[in-house]
Amino acid sequence: MKLGFNEANDRFCPNHSVMMDLELWEKYGFDCIDIQSECLNRDLEAGKITLEEMGAWFQSHHLKMLSYNALCFFNMKQTQEEKDAVMAELDEIIRRCNILGCKMIVVVPSKDMKERGLTPTRKEIREDAVAVLKEMVKKCEPHGIRLSLEFCGEPSMTINRFEDAYAIVEEVNSPYVGVTLDQYHFYAMGSGWDTLEKADGKKIFVWHLNGTEDMPCGAYYNNDEKRLWPGEPGDCLDHKRYADTLKKIGFDGDCCTIEIFRPAYYEMSQEENVKKSAEVTRAHVAKYAQF
Repeated sequence: MKLGFNEANDRFCPNHSVMMDLELWEKYGFDCIDIQSECLNRDLEAGKITLEEMGAWFQSHHLKMLSYNALCFFNMKQTQEEKDAVMAELDEIIRRCNILGCKMIVVVPSKDMKERGLTPTRKEIREDAVAVLKEMVKKCEPHGIRLSLEFCGEPSMTINRFEDAYAIVEEVNSPYVGVTLDQYHFYAMGSGWDTLEKADGKKIFVWHLNGTEDMPCGAYYNNDEKRLWPGEPGDCLDHKRYADTLKKIGFDGDCCTIEIFRPAYYEMSQEENVKKSAEVTRAHVAKYAQF
């Protein structure tokens, strides 16, 4: 099992830079990385880096991109202008992926239904997501780029449980569309183990590793900031069950990617954060994920 790092882990560490991340990720033994779009955009706008420089770096190093993370809020758009904007953003991300040698884009569902006065049913949300993803596949498939749908475990998200995300992926029925399984998101809205245990592991493209404090399902204060290093005191997740289930259902993504959004961890230096992330991920894989 390869070791993966999601840039969410250190994105707000003091003096953060993407190029420094690349060097540190390789130094501490990561194989694959998820670039966070906000970090990349920040450095591109500041003139700290170019896509071409990054692409050349990847060509001469072991470290590779697992995914571009992410195209956010892709679904439930109401006007043609909004829909066109999503597809234009996808076009730009595809362009970037081709330069960076990246073959996967994580897509995140919309969450602004209340603000927009919308009250869609689960059926309406599923139908919309299926239609949008099918259109996205038409753009991605010629480039060999896959899409990984990340359900997000908070009540305001339109797709917030594994079973809904998996049903959408099944209906799209394309080898270019799968699910991102984030352990925190799975726990936070009480996703069903029965659905995961019956799933086709080949439809799970990305595995996000994290721990979390023990919070009530769906509570307004149960958010990404409650994530912990896996195995940290206070972590309530059954890590063995996640790993054993993924092995049983045939997960072949071959990478375990740590992703944590905890403010206290951003107080570390960028190198301290990456080093700790490597130690934790390596220990987790050695203990649970030898498959």
